[in-house]
Amino acid sequence: MRRVPVILAMLAALVVVPAVRAATLAGVTMPDEVTVAGKTLKLNGMGLRKKFIIKVYVAGLYVEHTSNDAAEIVDADEVKRIDMHFLTNKATKKKMDAAWLEGFEKNSPQDYEALKERVEKFAGLFPDMKDGDVIELTIVPGEGTTAALNGEVKGNIEGADFAKALLKVWLGHEPPSEGLKEGLLGR
Repeated sequence: MRRVPVILAMLAALVVVPAVRAATLAGVTMPDEVTVAGKTLKLNGMGLRKKFIIKVYVAGLYVEHTSNDAAEIVDADEVKRIDMHFLTNKATKKKMDAAWLEGFEKNSPQDYEALKERVEKFAGLFPDMKDGDVIELTIVPGEGTTAALNGEVKGNIEGADFAKALLKVWLGHEPPSEGLKEGLLGR
């Protein structure tokens, strides 16, 4: 008779403990949720950035409220995070700097002059990227965008306008690829 309460207690514990889930793309696994600035962010989606046949990185977009609407995500005054997991040693600083500048110019042309100095500062935060490197870009309203490389904070860029323009690099009208954008939007 003593076994019944023990078994019931074990079953109750299983019900109470949430399952730890994750999503995987191109060998990169990301958790379904992360905690940032006291907020629980959900994985909105993941996408693969390819350049010709080279898999450059897998990106994951974390948001407070999931959505498949790019404008809604960009405009939401909430904590957000983009994680970039690099899959190649060919993402040199020169190539990355050019990609950042192009992404900002193409997706925020009307705001680029006001952003240019901050975009250059941001691009300057990163060296050559290596296979296994991880960039975390965390947007906290009122605090700016914090960039970290492999867990080490590299800098913070001020401004909600910069944060929106950064998100548009992937979610704007000219993303690095439509497949990457669609993946981040969970489509």
